[in-house]
Amino acid sequence: MAAATTTSEAEWGSCRFCGVAVPAGASACGICGAAHPISSTEETKAPRKVRLWLRMTRTFRVLIVVTVVLGLTYAIGSAVLSGPPSLVGDPLTTAGTYTIAPGNYTVISGEITAGDYVTGNFTSIAPVGVNVAVAVYNTSEWQQFVAGKSPNPLYSVTPTYRAEIVYSPVVTDNYFFVFANPYPVSSHLTIGVYIATLYNANVANDGFA
Repeated sequence: MAAATTTSEAEWGSCRFCGVAVPAGASACGICGAAHPISSTEETKAPRKVRLWLRMTRTFRVLIVVTVVLGLTYAIGSAVLSGPPSLVGDPLTTAGTYTIAPGNYTVISGEITAGDYVTGNFTSIAPVGVNVAVAVYNTSEWQQFVAGKSPNPLYSVTPTYRAEIVYSPVVTDNYFFVFANPYPVSSHLTIGVYIATLYNANVANDGFA
C-alpha cells in the first residue's frame, strides 16, 4: 500500500476539501481533518476540476470573511453609537486589523472593574482560515508572560480562525488580551487578523471569568 501523501517539508499546501492553508509536512487539514493535502507545486499540475474546486472554496471563504467583517463593523459601530453601558472611550473598546508575525503577538489591554465584562470577536483574514490563539492575563501574570515564563491564563481560546470572546473578572485590575500567531518563525506565515472588542460597564458578574 502506498504511504499517505503529505506536503513537502519546506512547502506549505492546501486542503483538497476546504482549501485552507496546510503546514509543511502535514498529512491532514487542521480545520476539517481531510487527509492528503495538496502542495502548491502539485496544485499547478492537478486536474482542472481540482484546481477549480480550490479556487471556488477560497473565493467562498473570502466572501464569508468579508461578510463577517462587515457584520462586525456594523455591530461595533451600532454599539459605540448606543452609548452606555458600553464605554466608548475605553481602551478595551476597539475594532481594527492587526498584522502578527509568526511566533509573535499583539495585545489589547485596560482596566476592567469587577462585575463589568468584555465581549468581542476575531477572524483571521490574511491568509483566510489560519489559526490565532487568545489568552487573557492580569497584571502579575502579564509580567511573567513578558519575562518569558508561561503563566496560566485566566481565559483562553484554543487556536482557531474565528471565535467570540466573553470575559468578566471577579477582581478589578488591568487585564491583557493577547492575540498570538501560533505558527513557528520558520513558517514565515504572517497573519492578518480582524479584532473587535467592547467594554460593557455596570453589569453583574455572570460567571464568565
